[in-house]
Amino acid sequence: MNQKNKNQEQGERLDIIRHSTSHIMAAAIRRIFPEAKFAIGPTIENGFYYDFDLDKESISESDLKKIENLMEEIIRQKSDFKKSSLNIKEALELMKNQPYKQELIEELGKNGETEVSFYQVGDFADLCRGPHVDSTKELGHFKLLSVAGAYWRGNVKNKMLTRIYGTAFASQKELGEYLKLKAEAEAGNHIKIGKELDLYTINEVVGKGLPLLTPKGATIKRILRRFTEDEEIKRGYEFTDTPIMARSELYKISGHLDHYRESMFVFKTEEDEMVLRPMTCPHQFMVYKRKAWSYRELPVRYAETATLFRNELSGELHGLVRIRQFTLADAHIICRPDQLEQEFEGVLNLIKYLLDCLNIKNYWYRFSKWDPQNKEKYIDNPKAWEDSQTALKKILDKNKIEYVEAENEAAFYGPKLDVQLKNVFGKEDTFFTIQIDFALPERFDMYYIDQSGRKVRPMVIHRASIGCYERTMALLIEQYAGEFPLWLAPVQVKILPISEKFNAYAQKVADELRGQEIRAEIDLADDTLGKKIRNTEHEKIPYMLILGDKEQTAKKVAVRKRKEGDLGQMELKSLVERLKKEITEKK
Repeated sequence: MNQKNKNQEQGERLDIIRHSTSHIMAAAIRRIFPEAKFAIGPTIENGFYYDFDLDKESISESDLKKIENLMEEIIRQKSDFKKSSLNIKEALELMKNQPYKQELIEELGKNGETEVSFYQVGDFADLCRGPHVDSTKELGHFKLLSVAGAYWRGNVKNKMLTRIYGTAFASQKELGEYLKLKAEAEAGNHIKIGKELDLYTINEVVGKGLPLLTPKGATIKRILRRFTEDEEIKRGYEFTDTPIMARSELYKISGHLDHYRESMFVFKTEEDEMVLRPMTCPHQFMVYKRKAWSYRELPVRYAETATLFRNELSGELHGLVRIRQFTLADAHIICRPDQLEQEFEGVLNLIKYLLDCLNIKNYWYRFSKWDPQNKEKYIDNPKAWEDSQTALKKILDKNKIEYVEAENEAAFYGPKLDVQLKNVFGKEDTFFTIQIDFALPERFDMYYIDQSGRKVRPMVIHRASIGCYERTMALLIEQYAGEFPLWLAPVQVKILPISEKFNAYAQKVADELRGQEIRAEIDLADDTLGKKIRNTEHEKIPYMLILGDKEQTAKKVAVRKRKEGDLGQMELKSLVERLKKEITEKK
């Protein structure tokens, strides 16, 4: 057996172990909550989950150990997994007190199935195609990880269920190695580091998915925003400033209301149905439509640092990565068809430049295409999809862009090129994106006047250059483990007077640094110098300046750099030159 086949066989075996363990977890849940209603319990990357309807009962993280103990008890009984088949009517009768299972059985019947399979372990039987391990004696190396909420079938209109995540392996050694790697990832998680460095906080009174940036976190966001906006202006973008809400009519025109209503915040006012905007494009299209345009005036590049809103499922919310209000470096390029290729390349160059400045390296491109079978998600225009996907492929191949293809990942109005990255846990997400739009110019009746005086539809490129600022911040927090390069550090210099006697000199140094646009703070705590140094190192501040009698007399500062240690005494002017050079070089 070659290595590829061996790895595939091991992967399939691991899936069976995890699927079987999810059934054991469900059996344990039933012992604790006899009236529980069971939904689904599939395997996922690195583990499994099971969804339960516990009615008015609840499970917290502190309950997981109790569930694990029951699972171990069930496994010790060394029971076999026994498969049986029932016709649809018999299956519905068996599951008469399980509405979610009944719904699944009825669907199988409508799809032509005449029989469905069940697997029983001990006194617990579950609707399942299988396969499973032969006996529970093959299980036992597992860990329950977390509790979350999840809507039945991911639909916000359905009931919120309780989801328990877990993992399982073929041996205790493999489980231990995974948990060790997971603990290391947790240590580098932006949620943990963000709390330690006081970058943001989440308050339940404010609401889930609505992070509050502290002054330090807001500083990082402001630096990224100024940097991005300045770069975009250099490249010919003009900035708009449009409302964060609009009448729902605007999103009926664009199609967002039809395709994304469940993910939108829709509310009534005295006179209208309103929407907190999930995208900026309809707003900017209305800015474009305020006047007639000549072919000579195109392309029009409208950018906006836009506050957007998405009604993310609570189970999907995660730190700064999945949130309900976020800030996007958004833009829409309205151009002639003959300009499409050049404008797309211009966006690619911008994104590559930003990635390089941020020192982001382990990314890849995904060519996101439509799924012709998914009529609900996509505009039903096969020819337009074929033409736009062909055009995008031509651009990518011409620019020698290596990419993976992914069906059913396009925007509802056109294909896109996504920049994909993984977080510290190995989870893939989209951070930057470029989209070709063949639909919305027609929906909004956008046009320009060509050489012959005719009205012609423009092409539109949707793009997010640095992506969602909050998500990019999460990526950078994890990438640097909080040790930001000087240009991004919320505090660049910490000034440490060795006693109160030197506070006035410290203030003078701070004022001079701030006057040179260097972000400086003074540690005025009544602590020893050693403790002040340790605190500054814990805060991961790039430079610290130690001020005592020698420094005050010589009108200099003693400089220590993160990881490099003492750099000796410097005149303040020389230090500022050094810092500004490092900031400009973005090292």
